[in-house]
Amino acid sequence: MCARLSRSSPHMRKAETERTRTKPPNSWQAYDYYLQAVDALGSFDKSINVKELYETRRLVQQSLAIDSNYAGSYALLARTYDAAWVHSFDGDFLNPAALDQAHQLARKAVQLDPNLPLAHASLGFVLMFKREHDASISTFERAIALNPNYVCWQFGGALVFAGNSRRAIKVLEAYMRLDPFHPPVGLLGFYMLKQYSEALPILRDFVYQLPNFVGGHTWLAATHAQLGRFEEARAVAAEVLRRHPNYTISGTARRLIAFKDPKDDKLFFDGLHKAGLPE
Repeated sequence: MCARLSRSSPHMRKAETERTRTKPPNSWQAYDYYLQAVDALGSFDKSINVKELYETRRLVQQSLAIDSNYAGSYALLARTYDAAWVHSFDGDFLNPAALDQAHQLARKAVQLDPNLPLAHASLGFVLMFKREHDASISTFERAIALNPNYVCWQFGGALVFAGNSRRAIKVLEAYMRLDPFHPPVGLLGFYMLKQYSEALPILRDFVYQLPNFVGGHTWLAATHAQLGRFEEARAVAAEVLRRHPNYTISGTARRLIAFKDPKDDKLFFDGLHKAGLPE
């Protein structure tokens, strides 16, 4: 989550504390479940472990059972559905219904509390996956307008896919100052800027820290290929297929990833083809 939503993030905890002073929840018990869900989602982001994702959803649902109008809980619940859409855990993987559910929940969060940056960030992330790039960026920018100190790694990813990789790198660099253990989605901008030598160590570290995230392996394979390191590229591509035997470029990658700029699209998918991943 944004600013690494976990107890290890003083930035996020401080923001939540300040928020409760201005708009306390209707039920402190519901809020406690929400904070536990924040931690569980933070653990999921660090592990890509399906048990952590389901635990997040369970805790959020308990929070909403007590307070059905708590916007933060809807924003977190939306994240569990977009994560289930991205990762091949169950029938929600690449299921349009799961992404639609995430969209509906994120919109509900914004409707309940238009001044909650987390709600706008959650919606912006879903809009990125729905390929509504301009709407995604403006929604993330609304979150930042509400709190100029709010930083979000998901915004970095949205900027990459919207074609603004230079800004994406700056967003992730700001995020890294708060949480060095970050998903380097915005730093994928180095690949899109053809700065493959800079992208390579970042992606190697990402795959090492988060081996369960197949997407990291695909970007690493493409980077090796663009550097002409075809033996390494094919080895990483083989690891993608070991973890996801049904993975294909057209049936998986193109359904997950969409770029606003056709040149960016060609650049990324050219790397996957060079790495030897199946069409």
